[in-house]
Amino acid sequence: MADRSPAADTASAAAITRAVQALREGGVVAIPTDTVYGLAASLDHPLAVERIFEIKGRDDTKALPVLVSSVDILPVLARTMSGAAQRLADAFWPGALTIVVEATERVPAAVRRGGTTVGLRMPDNGIALAIIEGVGGALAVTSANRSGETEAHSADDVRRTLSTAVDVVVDGGTSPLSVPSTVVDASRERLRVLRAGAISAEQLRQVAGDVG
Repeated sequence: MADRSPAADTASAAAITRAVQALREGGVVAIPTDTVYGLAASLDHPLAVERIFEIKGRDDTKALPVLVSSVDILPVLARTMSGAAQRLADAFWPGALTIVVEATERVPAAVRRGGTTVGLRMPDNGIALAIIEGVGGALAVTSANRSGETEAHSADDVRRTLSTAVDVVVDGGTSPLSVPSTVVDASRERLRVLRAGAISAEQLRQVAGDVG
C-alpha cells in the first residue's frame, strides 16, 4: 500500500472501526480491495447477504465469493484444499485470485445459493484485510455495482451508483488494478478458469500445472 499521511491513517482507522461495527450489526458495507470495490456482508447475517443481491439486482441463484484475512480460516470454510489449490494460494495470496473449493457447513446457504462450493480470496489491500479480520476473518463480498454495469473503482463510483443503498462506504482511494480477480475452479481434479481476470492462465499453469 502506498505511504499515507498521519491524517489519512487516522481517517482509515475511524472508517475501519465504523465498517466493522456496521457489519457486526448486520449492515452492508462498500470496501476497497486490490481489484475493484466490493459490497460486503457478514457470514453471520444472512439478511445482510440477501441485501447484497437486492442492491446489485444480482441473479439470486449465483453464489457469492468470500474474502478472507488469513489462511488460518481456510479449514473453517473449505472442506478440502487440493495440492494445486494450496500452491495457488501460496503463490497468489494475498492477491487477485479467487479459488473455488468444496465448502463446509460454516459457509451459509445464503452465500452458496444451493451449491456445494465457495470461492475464496485473500485481497492484497490493508484496509480490506483489517475490516475482514475485525469481523472474524471472512466476509461475503462481490463487486460494488449493479449487475451488468461497470465495476466501481473508487468510493465516489460507489456513491454515484449505489447512493444510500449501502450503510457505509469506506474510501480507500482508487483501486490499483481496476479489474476483477481471476476465478479458478479447484474443486475438481483438473483446474478450470471460470473467469479471466488479473492473473493469466499462463501464470496459473506455471504454479499448478494443467489448467483448462
